[in-house]
Amino acid sequence: MRRADREIKDFNEIVDILDRCNTIRLGMNGEEYPYVVPLSFGFEAADEKITIYIHGAKEGLKHDLIAKDNYVCVEASIFHRFIKVPRFNNLTTEYESFIGFGEANIAYDDEAIKGLDLICEHAGYKGFRYSVKKALDFARVYKIRLERFTGKRRFVEQYDGSSV
Repeated sequence: MRRADREIKDFNEIVDILDRCNTIRLGMNGEEYPYVVPLSFGFEAADEKITIYIHGAKEGLKHDLIAKDNYVCVEASIFHRFIKVPRFNNLTTEYESFIGFGEANIAYDDEAIKGLDLICEHAGYKGFRYSVKKALDFARVYKIRLERFTGKRRFVEQYDGSSV
């Protein structure tokens, strides 16, 4: 990371950022160009490890690309605001972000149900009752075990003595 002063190293702080994000962007190796798609997601974090769950139709470009090459990148971010920095006569952004790398694999049976439950929970519907059979007939659930990940943030200190 170029700006080590903005890196977040604390696991719980990184998880907190991911928890506050409502969308991830999944990057895959496309045929001619990289392919990125925004997705709802669920996740679990324990023992300094993060596992992301996503779902979607059983066919389509995302499914085809993962089947060819399951190495993926996951990105999530929170934009807080643009802010003027008078001292340098410029503008900057206040943000928090998360990026991770891992392998996407199809989740089956209980693991797929767990993934759907975590997606519902992250969307604010913990304990949501749905037809498991219908959901799994329609959707494919993927489990992404992140091999590595990092968090980053930037807040600008105000020049009137207070900080943001």
